[in-house]
Amino acid sequence: MEQARQLLRVYLRVSQLISRQFRSYFSRQDLTFPQAMVLTALGEEGEMPISQLAQCTGSTNSTVSGIVDRLERMGLVKRVRSEQDRRVIYVALTESSRAMERAVEPDVNAQMSRMLTDLTAQELEKIRGALETLERVLDKEAQQE
Repeated sequence: MEQARQLLRVYLRVSQLISRQFRSYFSRQDLTFPQAMVLTALGEEGEMPISQLAQCTGSTNSTVSGIVDRLERMGLVKRVRSEQDRRVIYVALTESSRAMERAVEPDVNAQMSRMLTDLTAQELEKIRGALETLERVLDKEAQQE
């Protein structure tokens, strides 16, 4: 039980520190951190329904719906009705958001590299492996709910 508590504390602190670093960067792009997370998920996975987008970002459907509303007003995403099932609505990136992504991606990657510069290749691999293991366990738990 103590290990779980310590893990949660470290996870929350690391998450907070990374969020703070990127929040500052994305605010210069007139984006909130949650908006940037939604755009990143869409950029990596492609168009998807809000429910899947919520799952990808670890948010609720209503939270993501509000974020999508704001991004849509900014011209960065669009809602697209499924051709196979007209009841299903996908969220997709616009060309404006793709252009923004191409412009800021090198800066985001450089910032992440700067944040990790003091770690050895072995330490980075160990962290990546541990995070992938944690993700797999949490995904499995979420699927059982």
